Amino acid sequence: MPTHPLDLFGIDTLLDADDRTMASTVRSVLDTEVRPHLPAWFESGTVPVRELATVLGGHGLLGMHLEGYGCAGTSATAYGLACLELEAADSGIRSLVSVQGSLAMFAIHHFGSEAQKEEWLPRMATGEAIGCFGLTEPDFGSNPAGMRTVARRDGDDWVLNGTKMWITNAPVADVAVVWARTDEAEGSRGIRGFVVPTAAAGVSTPEITRKLSLRASVTGEIVLEDVRLPGDAVLPGAQGLSGPLTCLNEARFGIVFGAVGAARDCLESALAYVGDRTIFDKPLAAYQITQTKLADMTLELGKAMLLAIQLGRLKDAGTIRPEQISLGKLNNVREAIAIARECRTLLGANGITLDYPVLRHANNLESVLTYEGTSEVHQLMIGQALTGEAAYR
Repeated sequence: MPTHPLDLFGIDTLLDADDRTMASTVRSVLDTEVRPHLPAWFESGTVPVRELATVLGGHGLLGMHLEGYGCAGTSATAYGLACLELEAADSGIRSLVSVQGSLAMFAIHHFGSEAQKEEWLPRMATGEAIGCFGLTEPDFGSNPAGMRTVARRDGDDWVLNGTKMWITNAPVADVAVVWARTDEAEGSRGIRGFVVPTAAAGVSTPEITRKLSLRASVTGEIVLEDVRLPGDAVLPGAQGLSGPLTCLNEARFGIVFGAVGAARDCLESALAYVGDRTIFDKPLAAYQITQTKLADMTLELGKAMLLAIQLGRLKDAGTIRPEQISLGKLNNVREAIAIARECRTLLGANGITLDYPVLRHANNLESVLTYEGTSEVHQLMIGQALTGEAAYR
């Protein structure tokens, strides 16, 4: 009787009943509402974000790890397992949830005023309002301290100018959390966050098209041209780069689990395929070279899952450190993309079609490998933790 790869590690024994129920519920929702449509969405490069957000919000998945304001208040581990199931469907679907909950909603929840929280969080939790997070710029990705977007005081108001790039959800968003440089203090301490309604005069959010990755996700720019905001649009609890970087760590945590989901889906698809595919009068699964590939991929998948669960427990305990999240993001995405590529070889020519998910996952993971911190940035974060020396320059 074939064994599921993660059963070899006894993963279920590490999860409580609530966590297992969360994972199975999310998978069931995705099987019904999302998976049947993914090949068409990926092929066309379109996805009904508003309809999806309403469905996902109706099941309590948007901002699920936040407390109050209509949010479910789940554990970090439960949120991670939800991200795993979301990315097992598609990285773009997990990105929608991550950007909404761990970037836009988290920023408002963690750094916002009570008025900002009450205005936006309940509607974002249900999916009625869509959020995005404006940090990356055309010339500044891994070095956010170099941002050129500026906010200047004009009486009681703020006036914003600049451009943000590669922003998930931007073309359909109702609100953007935008980070800009001010003259309030020297250097990066002058960086502040602003809650920007996308309907405000001077805001445009052109869509980025012709993508070869994350095609079941909406990506765009945020262009700010003399955007005038009231004084209370600033996030009062954030000053300096620590604000956006704290938000990024929330999103990176979801990726630690999400990458495992993509890898698991690829391996499950490959196992089903090699069991059914006959070559030279016996199943492809019966050949030694096939089994060695499956064994190696199972080993890496299981190790990635164990790492994710451990980081989930550290986060639930309130003791997780940024460099530990970097360990998880670096390892799990790197191994997931390797698994996706290896699974493609087992499927042969069928592996390049949308009849199977493996190349779709591999293409998506090329983006996941880069966003929320490139592999190189996470290597340097780990290196700094090990040596006490910052080597970013």
